Amino acid sequence: MPNARAAAPAGWILARSETEDRVTDRAGTTEAAPDETRVRRFVRVDLPAAGPDGPVDGVALVTIDRPDALNALSFAVLEELATAFEGLDANPGCRCIVLTGAGERAFAAGADIRELAEQTPVSLARDGEFDRWDRIDRIGTPLVAAVRGVALGGGCELAMACDMIVAGESAQFGQPEIKLGVMPGAGGTQRLTRAIGKARAMELILTGRSMGAGEAEAAGLVTSVVPNGEAVPAALRLAARVAAMPPLAVRAAKAAVRAADELPLRAGLERERHDFFLLFATHDQAEGMAAFVEKRRPSWKGR
Repeated sequence: MPNARAAAPAGWILARSETEDRVTDRAGTTEAAPDETRVRRFVRVDLPAAGPDGPVDGVALVTIDRPDALNALSFAVLEELATAFEGLDANPGCRCIVLTGAGERAFAAGADIRELAEQTPVSLARDGEFDRWDRIDRIGTPLVAAVRGVALGGGCELAMACDMIVAGESAQFGQPEIKLGVMPGAGGTQRLTRAIGKARAMELILTGRSMGAGEAEAAGLVTSVVPNGEAVPAALRLAARVAAMPPLAVRAAKAAVRAADELPLRAGLERERHDFFLLFATHDQAEGMAAFVEKRRPSWKGR
């Protein structure tokens, strides 16, 4: 349920600065953004997102901005990404999030191997660097990955942590960790298996082979494949359609679908029915059904 954190005024965007994050309007004036004073070096957040036809109401565009390193997921990048997602998740003005990587070469090429090579079992367990993946997994706002170029290793795991994936024709997905003497460690063995089945996941993970966008779509990993250069616009259009739906029902439906990966069928059906019943206590349920009967467009309030 949306909390009381105030949304940025309509028509404003959250923009990166060298010294601080600021809310910037199109007239060029700025003021400090509440709760967003932390410097971001690697993640750019635009709310509302700028679409081909203007601002996309209710949709944020989050960009991993490390193109020189193919948007590799260092611990610092993951921290900024998790923090950005949490801020947007708490903002009632954000109803869907599109995630992409800067440039056309990579969504995210994987972990920062130089950084990861220095770790030990003790440091990984003690420092909790991988806990950021759990924070991303707890985001209730729908996440759409717009994949351009490679999404390998941690990049593939990050795309799979999203709720939908829109891929450009030249996108590549894979879990090549086996070639480094390890295995996926941020969800690859679990999410890839659930998405495409044991036989295909086993082959990809044990050989380190990557698959193209067409194969990924046929296997059920991605939502849609679009021409190169269209991944972000197509993802924004999809996100706009989600953002136009009643927010409480969207969040409840997302949670129920994600729970299907973890619950037995009977428990999942009980969860679905419970959440369905609860939505009858919302304004949006009454409004949606009244609008249907009266043959008019509903006005969602998110309550």
